[in-house]
Amino acid sequence: MALSGEISVRELAPFRIAPRFVERVWGYHDLHPWYDKIADGDPIGEVWLTGDECLVANGSYAGKTLGGVFAEAPDEMLGKAAPQSGSPLLIKVLFAREKLSVQVHPDDTLARKYGQPRGKTECWYVLAAEPGAQVAAGLKPGVTVDKIKEGIQANTLEESLDLLTVAAGETIFVDAGTVHAIWPGSILLETQQNCDLTYRLYDYGRGRELHIQKGLEAVRLTTRAGKVPARVLSDRTILVDEGYFCMERIAVGESRTSGSLAGAGERAPGLAYLFAAAGSGRISSPGNGFEPVELPTRGIVAVPAASPEFLVENLGGLDLIRITPNWPKEIPSGETHG
Repeated sequence: MALSGEISVRELAPFRIAPRFVERVWGYHDLHPWYDKIADGDPIGEVWLTGDECLVANGSYAGKTLGGVFAEAPDEMLGKAAPQSGSPLLIKVLFAREKLSVQVHPDDTLARKYGQPRGKTECWYVLAAEPGAQVAAGLKPGVTVDKIKEGIQANTLEESLDLLTVAAGETIFVDAGTVHAIWPGSILLETQQNCDLTYRLYDYGRGRELHIQKGLEAVRLTTRAGKVPARVLSDRTILVDEGYFCMERIAVGESRTSGSLAGAGERAPGLAYLFAAAGSGRISSPGNGFEPVELPTRGIVAVPAASPEFLVENLGGLDLIRITPNWPKEIPSGETHG
């Protein structure tokens, strides 16, 4: 029962989110075996797992958009202490058959200067990688803005990029202002601020719009981008814990209670997403009033802040990734994806 003067928050059970397949010129026509999807037209490069337009697959909000759920039930989704009401994170799986553009994302301050609600800091968790697969995360030491301009004009911008060879299980942090690119050979789980704002600096002559003026304004010559060492604890591995998000690989065993999923540093219950990087699972809650929720391979389940207690069951080979928003104490200073 709520105390006098308080507004009670109803329980909201975990629910599965249906993936949204987004066409990109650099993607694939056939996503098997990762997803049971073949493109009808242009190739698919991104599978949006938590986009505002993604549809809820089960439960009391089935058929509604995820953005609509956050609008209707902000306290239930995020917790009453959250400093915002909308969906905080956009989570995707990226499938690059060709090179993405060389690009940069604005920080919060620059995004708001141009009328956007927030910037875009992100990270990539490598789900799979071919030998020698690379990404670019930042600029080589000594590269200047003039050097970037010269590289754009002479088609040599790649020569200024700091290349990283990646392997499955690694995490790369890409803070706003980092010049970056993704090359073929890896499949990435991308977690980012809920913003799809990108400034393309170079696009390999594809004819798409470039955003050079805004991109150069957004560029930071030195950033914190790069591989993040995993922090192994007794019951989980922390893959990245930054200003906007935390990503953990959770050891499940046969099953695990919801109360044990929260990390030691977490305060009040908040929003969490459970992603099956491999295998499958089930979210069940005997006696707590909701039907079991299936967690298929490469599927995602939203766990609202107001969720009743539940059990995560391992149905075979479950590799569970838990993703939660962080709320920066201060806003850091400093138009399409891909």
